[in-house]
Amino acid sequence: MWIVKLALRRPYTFVVVAILILILGTLAALRTPTDIFPNINIPVVSIIWNYTGLAPQDMANRIIILQERNLTTTVNDIEHLESQSLNGVAVIKVFFHPGANISTAIAQIAGQSQTQLKQLPAGTTPPLIITYSASSVPILQLALSSPSLSEQQLNDLGLNFIRPQLTSVPGTAIPYPYGGKQRQVQVDLNTAALQANGLSPLDVVNAISAQNLILPAGTAKIGTFEYNVNMNGSPNSIQELNDLPVKTIGSSTIYIHDVAFVRDGFPPQTNIVRVDGRRSTLMTIQKIGNASTLNIIASIKQLLPSVKNTLPSDLQIRLLGDQSIFVRGAVVGVVREALIAACLTAVMILLFLGSWRSTLIIAISIPLSILSSIIALSALGETINLMTLGGLALAVGILVDDATVTIENIHRYLAEGKGIEEAILDGAQQIAIPALVSTLSICIVFVPMFLLTGVARYLFVPLAEAVVFAMLASYLLSRTLVPTMAKYFLKAHEEGTSHGSKNPLVCFQAWFEHGFESIRNAYRGLLEIVISHRRIFVGGFLGACLLSFGLVPWLGQDFFPSVDSGAFTLHMRAPTGTRIEDTAAFGRDR
Repeated sequence: MWIVKLALRRPYTFVVVAILILILGTLAALRTPTDIFPNINIPVVSIIWNYTGLAPQDMANRIIILQERNLTTTVNDIEHLESQSLNGVAVIKVFFHPGANISTAIAQIAGQSQTQLKQLPAGTTPPLIITYSASSVPILQLALSSPSLSEQQLNDLGLNFIRPQLTSVPGTAIPYPYGGKQRQVQVDLNTAALQANGLSPLDVVNAISAQNLILPAGTAKIGTFEYNVNMNGSPNSIQELNDLPVKTIGSSTIYIHDVAFVRDGFPPQTNIVRVDGRRSTLMTIQKIGNASTLNIIASIKQLLPSVKNTLPSDLQIRLLGDQSIFVRGAVVGVVREALIAACLTAVMILLFLGSWRSTLIIAISIPLSILSSIIALSALGETINLMTLGGLALAVGILVDDATVTIENIHRYLAEGKGIEEAILDGAQQIAIPALVSTLSICIVFVPMFLLTGVARYLFVPLAEAVVFAMLASYLLSRTLVPTMAKYFLKAHEEGTSHGSKNPLVCFQAWFEHGFESIRNAYRGLLEIVISHRRIFVGGFLGACLLSFGLVPWLGQDFFPSVDSGAFTLHMRAPTGTRIEDTAAFGRDR
């Protein structure tokens, strides 16, 4: 009761607190990252080994197996390992327990990989180590296409011009472009010309290696200046590579262009991307950690016009798989349903209490409780997502309990003729303990969610936190702000009889009460019939419950409910070993 007395003695203090909650809650709602689901912090580290030309069987037996054995003895907190071996590439995924120190794990993996190099086939290079979590998902794709640019140029523009500029957006990770052809200087050997001149491919390799050197030459002091000295040990163009000498036989010199042809080409293509039937390059934008999906995509779209100004005019950049549309639609849908629930709740309170002043008090306490919960969630590093919004929407119908019971009890004492402050103190004192027990009982229901593990914990704990924080805030506001507003809004003469009143709201409320009383009397009659035949009713009810279990096999099971995102994905797998040209033709023709 001391806090209610304090609220009545210092009403402006709690009015200021309510205004502060309104301001901080609005700022927290605007600045808290928005996403479709909470951040699922299950850390994963990928170890990518490359050895060009090595068969998948050798990649698995000579590299992967050795590292998997070493990882389990030198790296801490490993939950499980997964690996995949391809031609020249092998990937090990190391899944860690939640809460593992990833910085330490990466250092341990890097040290173990460097030590293991001595046991691997000669020429093996250190692996690429990448860390990510289950929340690092693609949120946007950029399809690069052009009627005039080649696939090499598309891949080069995406890798070296677009990607560096877009990575400046906070919270983004952009892997290498997929599709297109990697730009590379290629040397096509003329086998007949090599044999005619008594040369081997190794002679061409040695000639290029010996004459394509980048070496520092220091400086030269001439007069009053000091100049950097550059050696012409590396050709500056493709044509200069063609003009390199290979061997001198007698008085004639054999050049690269006599036995080979150097060109701006590409290595064998391993993946193909088509957009609307045209060969393209695909860039994927990924979200990292707690970053906001909406903010990332908005920043990417804002940055793209300036990026396009640095690119060829006929390069077309098309946005695909924009997840912000789905996220925004899902969030707006949940918020809309929460607002509808709040409005319906206010209408029901107005119908049963018949006082717009009381309805206004309760309608003010509901959003303040929700904003208090948002402040707490933001302070804990949570995001605004379907789970937290769902928890707040769930709490809307429960939040009215504390304020409604308080207001209704105050009304009862006002109807008995007590003064406003006396009615507030007596009404609040009578329900203090029951309201506290009721609030704690609802909060305890969500305690088991904090005992969950794995993905379920990351999904449902934010929902539980949203409900619990809102409920606790609702109880505190019912002890402070609600009595303060009741002191100024409610009047002692309001609770008299409604007979003879010309107020349309009072007349409507009286009519509603009369109709509701009829429904209650009908329900009482039905309840009396059920109680008089309780054995039949209980037996029929339990029988219906048992029969309902027969529907379980037709319910199906899934981790998430089915969602209509307006798109579908078709996966096609060709026979193992099929050439990429035939696979591309298979997909194009069908």
